[in-house]
Amino acid sequence: MSTLNVDKVDPSTGTDLEIGSSGDTITIPSGATIVNSGTATGFGISWQSVVTGSTMTAVAGNGYPIDTTSNACTVTLPAGSVGDTIELVDYAGTWDTNNVTIAADGSEKIKGTTVNVIAEAEREGIRLVYVDATQGWIVATAANEGTSAVRADEYDIDFLVVGGGASGGKGIGGGGGAGGFRTSTQTVSTGVAITVTVGDGGAATSGTTNDDGTSGSASSFSGSGLTTISSAGGGFGGGYSTAGADGGSGGGGGGADPADPGGSGDTPSTSPSQGNDGGDGYAGGGVNTTAGGGGGAGAGGANGAANVAGNGGNGTASSITSASVTYAGGGGGSRHSGSGTARSSGGSGGGGQGGMTAASFTAGDGTVNTGGGGGGNGYYAPNAEVSGAGGKGVVILSMADAEYSGTTTGSPTVATDAGGTGKTVLTFTGTGSYTG
Repeated sequence: MSTLNVDKVDPSTGTDLEIGSSGDTITIPSGATIVNSGTATGFGISWQSVVTGSTMTAVAGNGYPIDTTSNACTVTLPAGSVGDTIELVDYAGTWDTNNVTIAADGSEKIKGTTVNVIAEAEREGIRLVYVDATQGWIVATAANEGTSAVRADEYDIDFLVVGGGASGGKGIGGGGGAGGFRTSTQTVSTGVAITVTVGDGGAATSGTTNDDGTSGSASSFSGSGLTTISSAGGGFGGGYSTAGADGGSGGGGGGADPADPGGSGDTPSTSPSQGNDGGDGYAGGGVNTTAGGGGGAGAGGANGAANVAGNGGNGTASSITSASVTYAGGGGGSRHSGSGTARSSGGSGGGGQGGMTAASFTAGDGTVNTGGGGGGNGYYAPNAEVSGAGGKGVVILSMADAEYSGTTTGSPTVATDAGGTGKTVLTFTGTGSYTG
């Protein structure tokens, strides 16, 4: 390599000076300093033609006017090297209507996370610089950005998760406990699949024996970056001389003769609580013998008393669908025939009515997709009527209409602009998923 040592280079004629030829690489050694005391042109960003498509992959060193008049646009950034620069500008002043989503290459980051970001300000201009593997691409400068040039491509979803209700016991059996009742609001990233499981209600108890009821099963949702929410199934109602089982919103009511306690609600314990305890049975001897009601999301099941069976505990109302609906009521306890024909009631929110020892006074089922507990049934002789079955659970999601992706499995019921609230509501009555 030849070396030329001079203090100054001037053009031989005119005022233009050219260094090297087309295709040559001009190298500035490490440690050298270039001082510009005049005007530099042709360096930095190379501006491209207007982008109108819905997707594009950016190249470092380029600038892109992006026209979202007809559609939103997703810009994928390249794999970065320290100092790489890309500029984006709102060509037609429409980014506030059709946003620009900025996505990193592979597992690289934008502003320190792997979550996509959204540019949504009218007439916005952004200069993105790659700094390192920890922070990735950051916004170095921006115009018309307000408080932030870009926001994370995330949005909030409200959840209601109700477990399956339990069935009541048989043989002056306790009412079934309601399924667990839990609500949650979480921030979901675009592209995250939310998996939903809906718990079944406990099967009714039949035959001519003094059997316990059947507990319900849990409902849940989960997804990457989310806190999994699982609502337990209700605890079964105890059969004759059997304690009720622990459960979610409701512990099952206790059986009778001798008196047995109701099960505990919300076992295992969670915060906030999923529900309440079942009521205790009453051993009054003969026709006075009664069972306790199943616990509900809003109240515990009532204890049995002389010739008066315990009512199921009331459920809790939710307006996630835009209408106020009560879920997770406990099932009523059963009684011997005694005097009169009064029976216990199921709790509000789908709890089934308690039965009585007579063929015409059978127990009621918990309401399907409310997580209601089933009613307990009367003494098995002389009839073989079944106890009340538990109601199946439900999982409901609610989000802004503009955020709803339309990507689901499992065929949930979809209500757009539910009740004029601008919310899309997905009601899952079986296993499925939603992808943001």
